[in-house]
Amino acid sequence: MTPIPLLLSAGEVSGDMYAARLATALKKRVDVALFGMGGSQMRAAGVEVITDYSEVSVVGITEILTHLPPLVRAMRHLVSEARRRKPPFAILTDFPGFHLRLARKLRPLGVRNIYYICPQFWAWRPWRVRVVKRRFAQALCIFPFEEKFYGDAGVPVKFIGHPLVGAVQASRTREQFCREQNLDPARPIVTLLPGSRHAELAQHLPVLRQACVFIQREVAAQFVIAAAPGNNGAELREGWPAGVIPRLVEGQTYNALAAANAGVVSSGTATVEAALLDVPMVVIYRVTPLTALLAKPLLRTEHFSMVNLIAGRRVVPELIQHDFTPERVAGEILRLLRDSKAREGLRAGLAEVRQALGPPGAVDRAADFIAALLKTAPGNAL
Repeated sequence: MTPIPLLLSAGEVSGDMYAARLATALKKRVDVALFGMGGSQMRAAGVEVITDYSEVSVVGITEILTHLPPLVRAMRHLVSEARRRKPPFAILTDFPGFHLRLARKLRPLGVRNIYYICPQFWAWRPWRVRVVKRRFAQALCIFPFEEKFYGDAGVPVKFIGHPLVGAVQASRTREQFCREQNLDPARPIVTLLPGSRHAELAQHLPVLRQACVFIQREVAAQFVIAAAPGNNGAELREGWPAGVIPRLVEGQTYNALAAANAGVVSSGTATVEAALLDVPMVVIYRVTPLTALLAKPLLRTEHFSMVNLIAGRRVVPELIQHDFTPERVAGEILRLLRDSKAREGLRAGLAEVRQALGPPGAVDRAADFIAALLKTAPGNAL
């Protein structure tokens, strides 16, 4: 029997990871031929990546304007291949700016769209949930409060839990990690996750370099940068002041976080990973001034970081835009390193977040659901 073609798409590092895990789980359940947009992790999971997400992964409203040609090319390529291969489903992972438009173009081809990892429209432009209702046959959400948000808008939705629960584990003890990386386990370790995109690094690294100088003036800290898959190592290594040269590690993000006394984490999926590893953290983020000005009226939440949004309160410090300065970063990190009550209070909040993320097995639940649709729906369609 010919494998069922399925379009699977992700537009950034975290989506690539989630989609790769779903691809692996689906292949264990159904004979499928997966193709679409993604990166190295989806390739390793056996997905035929016809468009690399690096061509379309951008940050901010104004940055999109300079990337329109590759965005258009990627869209056309995916639609053309969907027309040729005729998949019954397209499984689209987050990345709403691109995927909402892709979904609109796929529907006339008879493709039914499944949203895997729903966009956070409850925090950002909530009226766009109406577009999801029109263009998607099913939504799979990863936070419990999302089920009500999407359900109230009339979207067929299922809560699967967070895919990272049960999957985020260190493979090294702090002592092993320090030994392998030539670090002193008796000295504090501050792990930096500055982001994965070039635009994020351009905004974040200059501030982080100076913040590390301020921290090291006060404590004998060691700094580790956990590089995202595919990151340009040279960009992460360049520009550090003499005497503050961080250890750059690749493919060991969880070990680098688990070994840390404190972390500076770019807002996004990495904050959930740090929470699952119980790392006291400071969340940072900055976009260009024009993007920030345009985005401000669209925000609908009091908090910015995913950890605080899940908790519904300020669990971790957030240093966003103008608050993201070397002095503020250094001050928050030094507080976490020196004040045991501050650390324990933060960790109590992280425990609440972990509880809210649901039980392990989210990817398997998503794969079971999609496999059942493929097996039971007439003509392999919803």
